[in-house]
Amino acid sequence: MTDSMAEYLQQDMECEGLLECLHGLKELDRKCYRVVVESEEPLTIDEIADSIDRERSTAYRSIQRLLQTGFIQKEQVNYDQGGYYHVYRPTNPDQVTNDMQRMLNEWYAKMGQLIQEFEDKYDPKAEQAVNQ
Repeated sequence: MTDSMAEYLQQDMECEGLLECLHGLKELDRKCYRVVVESEEPLTIDEIADSIDRERSTAYRSIQRLLQTGFIQKEQVNYDQGGYYHVYRPTNPDQVTNDMQRMLNEWYAKMGQLIQEFEDKYDPKAEQAVNQ
């Protein structure tokens, strides 16, 4: 892990790094996401767990993180005799990229506000202008 934003920005990044950077997702989450994206059909937790060679509960926790971030969607499939199960499919990539862009814009605005607060607090010229 890096110590500062400057160090983080100097690192080589790949597009998958956005999953970690913006959402705090782990390597296992990325594997689960890739399995879901590469599947032609929605998958069950058991199918995902088999694909990543992990226990069902481990895959379930990862899928829950992906659901919370909006990268995948859950659908209910009903049995004819009653009962149901869930399958998971990727969210439309346009929606995911729009959400990431919105998050980045919000972060950028917040950083701009913090920089302005820093200048207001520590710039002697700004203090003089206020006092005049």
